[in-house]
Amino acid sequence: MEILRTERLRLRQFTPADADFMLALVNDPDWHRNINDPGVRDREQALAWMETRLFEPYQRLGHGFWAVERLSDGQLIGMCGLFKRDSLPEVDVGYALAAPFRGQGYAREAAGACLAYGREQLGLRRILAIIAPDNTPSARVLESIGMVAQGVQQLDAQTGPSMLYAWEASTD
Repeated sequence: MEILRTERLRLRQFTPADADFMLALVNDPDWHRNINDPGVRDREQALAWMETRLFEPYQRLGHGFWAVERLSDGQLIGMCGLFKRDSLPEVDVGYALAAPFRGQGYAREAAGACLAYGREQLGLRRILAIIAPDNTPSARVLESIGMVAQGVQQLDAQTGPSMLYAWEASTD
């Protein structure tokens, strides 16, 4: 199911047919370095991970991490969306792109669209984001879409410290 479109991207719900892509994405060395190692090593484990991390939140919350596809060719390039973590008081925006698609503005475009969706469709007044403290490219993406660094924090569910970012709706 399509969630939203931008100038170059389509965000849609993931399906089981995306399991091979997710298996590759969650095993990317940058995913392990900047997010975590979920221990997913085969297609069956990828489907199980997708069930709890992707499909279940769609049903329970009405949002989650969505598949990011290029409009020009339908190529699945990553994930982006709004996710409610137990370790954060508000919904956060998160994203991950496959290596060949980084550095082309796709993360900024998708994350910015997710902020707008959260504000306009979900009525959110505050959205958070967490990144590894040394993840400079993601810091630039978050700052470019209007998020403000809140400092380094140790969150319950994270193995190491995280840099917290926040976006708040204007009061006008």
